[in-house]
Amino acid sequence: MAQAASKILSALMPVYNAENTLSQALNSLLYQRFQDFELVVVDDGSEDDSPSILRYYADRDPRVKPFFQGRKGIVDALNLGLANAEGRLIARMDSDDIAHPDRLGLQVDFLRWNPDVTVVSSLIRCFPRPRVREGFLTYESWLNGLCSPEDVARDIYIESPVAHPSTMIRRDALVSAGGYKDFGWPEDYDLWLRLNVSGSRFAKIPRVLLYWREDLGRLSRRHSRYSVENFLKAKAHYLRQGPLCSDPRVIIWGAGQIGRRISKHLQREGVEIVAFVDIDPRKIDRTRRGAPIISVGDLKQTRISNRNPLILAAVPSRGARGLIRGQLGTMGLLEGKDFICAA
Repeated sequence: MAQAASKILSALMPVYNAENTLSQALNSLLYQRFQDFELVVVDDGSEDDSPSILRYYADRDPRVKPFFQGRKGIVDALNLGLANAEGRLIARMDSDDIAHPDRLGLQVDFLRWNPDVTVVSSLIRCFPRPRVREGFLTYESWLNGLCSPEDVARDIYIESPVAHPSTMIRRDALVSAGGYKDFGWPEDYDLWLRLNVSGSRFAKIPRVLLYWREDLGRLSRRHSRYSVENFLKAKAHYLRQGPLCSDPRVIIWGAGQIGRRISKHLQREGVEIVAFVDIDPRKIDRTRRGAPIISVGDLKQTRISNRNPLILAAVPSRGARGLIRGQLGTMGLLEGKDFICAA
């Protein structure tokens, strides 16, 4: 990982048992209009014909640099690729997705003209459409609504705000952050949260430059690291590292399931739960994890009397999130400073 970068760009692709989609993914990169890059591909112990496909491409295009390891998992594969990548920029790509022909060139140009941005992504489109479930269409719409650095920073504790295989990252920032790490939660979301805490900025080119394949067998659907519980652990950890670093106290808006679960992980990180806020009259004046449940009407005074702790909105409904944002805004509170949405 300490290797000096000498090329403009390295595309980094981990592969595991991808014989049915690998050629299409490789071709979508090799036939980019921007051609000045290397393609570092790490096979993570595939048991199908993926290694043979990689060797075939490497024999015919010197830009393709395959590496082979026993089955170690995606984090090890990504770090092996990063250690052998020579580019000053790292473009991520998965072995079952398709890149638009203009993707690499547009992202290189964007980072060249926006030196304050560390990670540039793009809009995405999930395919094949008949296979894409309603929940993933909702996620696609949400992702595509976050384009500016301010949009991404505002919503980064709600969900992963960029699709990993759509990103291009400055190598120095990625290496300085420690590369990819395995804490038992999603490795890409962990990286975005780490970079965000360090002050890095994210942006998106407002065009669909990645076609993201929906597959029920994809790693994010099969591996426990991508469970809701592990996403909540990641959020709690980096909330404590970032927004709650100097004042580890919080009021949680939402005494429902998500509020309860994230409060557990926050307490394990050493955060004090001052109170919960809820609109259900049956919950008011009860306690949750040792903290009182208060009404919305009592929020302002509770916050003032406790020296203004951060408010964490932990209600997952998008409609409720908008209402909470509006209500806190009418109280004169600023998102990102006085409150954060985390569900």
